[in-house]
Amino acid sequence: MKKKQQTCLAKIRTNYPRFSVTERKIADYILQNTNKIIHSSINQLAEDLQVADSTVFRFCKRIGYKGYQAMKIALASEVVEPMQDINENVNENDAVDTVASKVFQAHIQTLEDTLQIVDEAQLQRAVQALLTAKSIHFFGSGGSSTVALDAYHKFIRSGLNVQMVTDTHFQLMAASQLTEEDCAVLISHSGSSKDILHVLNILRKNHVHTLAITNYAKSTLSTSVHVPLYTSSDETDYRSEAFSSRIAQLAIIDVLYANVMIHKGEEGQKALQKMREAIMVKRI
Repeated sequence: MKKKQQTCLAKIRTNYPRFSVTERKIADYILQNTNKIIHSSINQLAEDLQVADSTVFRFCKRIGYKGYQAMKIALASEVVEPMQDINENVNENDAVDTVASKVFQAHIQTLEDTLQIVDEAQLQRAVQALLTAKSIHFFGSGGSSTVALDAYHKFIRSGLNVQMVTDTHFQLMAASQLTEEDCAVLISHSGSSKDILHVLNILRKNHVHTLAITNYAKSTLSTSVHVPLYTSSDETDYRSEAFSSRIAQLAIIDVLYANVMIHKGEEGQKALQKMREAIMVKRI
């Protein structure tokens, strides 16, 4: 899979699950104080975090930079005003076509950023889990339930045993019946949805194999499932429903579906043909 060079923030998010406790402390600070970092010295950062300068320096090397100054330069290029404009700060004075341009640019940026943080090893583990599961259940709450429904709509074409329910009570009931032979895919932008975490608790008690599609590498969801898959998006005020992240979640679902169908080969094509024949009666 050919990818363009990762941005500094994307590198931090990609490597976050593999960081030590101290490295995560540095990563959290950078992700939450990006604008402050580009005006701070290595001594100031180390003092704020109560770590040694050498610890910060090693962190910079860990994510692929020669040192702190090189990392600061990379960060600065990501937070300049033109990039902020691309991330679609829509305002009430924008013309209709301007709003359209900003929204599309934000979605494009989200997809590009998400592609950069795709972990090939985790993706392979996710595909294998889907292929070997006795049944696959998709779970999502609120806006993420539409992504779960799209996943069900895709994967029902594969010939695999897939299920999805939208009601949160039904989700808990469904989760209670799954076993270690099944696979559950949990979708949550924040990774901290109470409804999804309740489902996750039941799944863990039943030793169900779990996958997650989420935006935050340090969330309860991402650190509690067997295989986390991450999206990357910067949500602005008017997009409180995480619109761009949903585009990235749908893309991850498509990637999983395409890989599953490739692995299933002729068997998958036969299942797809049977589905097409079944819905032919709905066409004029």
